[in-house]
Amino acid sequence: MESKIEAATGKLVVKKVGGKSTVTRCFSKYPLKFIIPNKVGSSETDAVWVYTLTYGGGIVSGDSISCEITVADACTAVLTTQASTKVYKSLGSKSSEQILEAKIGSDALLAVIPDPVTCFSTARYSQKQIFRVVLDSSLVIVDWITSGRYESGEKWDFELYRSTNHIFLEGDQPLFLDSVLLEQGSITNIAERMQGYQVIAMVILLGPKLKQIQIQVQENVRRMMSEQLYLPSTGLRPHGKTQSDHFLAKPSFVVSCSAFGPKGIGIVVRIAAMTTESVYRFLQHQLAGMETLLGVSPYS
Repeated sequence: MESKIEAATGKLVVKKVGGKSTVTRCFSKYPLKFIIPNKVGSSETDAVWVYTLTYGGGIVSGDSISCEITVADACTAVLTTQASTKVYKSLGSKSSEQILEAKIGSDALLAVIPDPVTCFSTARYSQKQIFRVVLDSSLVIVDWITSGRYESGEKWDFELYRSTNHIFLEGDQPLFLDSVLLEQGSITNIAERMQGYQVIAMVILLGPKLKQIQIQVQENVRRMMSEQLYLPSTGLRPHGKTQSDHFLAKPSFVVSCSAFGPKGIGIVVRIAAMTTESVYRFLQHQLAGMETLLGVSPYS
């Protein structure tokens, strides 16, 4: 086990100490650093917040970051960032990678709620997140990427982006396996395939502590999309647009939601949006109910 720890760039263990969730082990080395505030939010909330950052403010070509986190029984931990994760330009064919392995105990909650990944022009980046849960673990994952330095004219100009999320139940039973690959092609580039959308995101809500939030999110997503697709029977739309115009209009925000796992214990939400701000607003609204669990509403 010690050799695995030495190979990792970071390691965190959260256990109960005096009845409170506490970081009992914290290790990090270049280029990774952890910031652990004494308290975030209400003093009545039992949650540990951990901010991850990299020296230099981003991930450099060739960087390899590996992090292990254990959240023991009945503990709550939040893994987040202070700003978007910048992935700098690739030097030659060099790639950068980030790997997270997490184990969540019984009646425990882990929330992985970072800001988005922003890949610079020519960047090559892959990330893999592996979560091991038991039947009454709870887990939140927000995994999202922007088109790049949009204000500088870079829109999906990176060479490669791969994001993999695997959740295993009770050891090695696959519960959720997902992978996103964006790669420049010889026939079409990423920007053409994205058709004007500047952000893609995935949100996973799993476990008993998040059941009510899951139900609310499913209802909200269903309502959002039905309102977007609804066409009144009268001829003209606001501003003189006809029904046929509405069919041609591309929605600026598209979201879907589906259940997974035995008895639908988890949901996955997928988003395509034209602005980063609209995704932040969506996350703020949909995850606001987590304030009582985490002490602070995510993305507030």
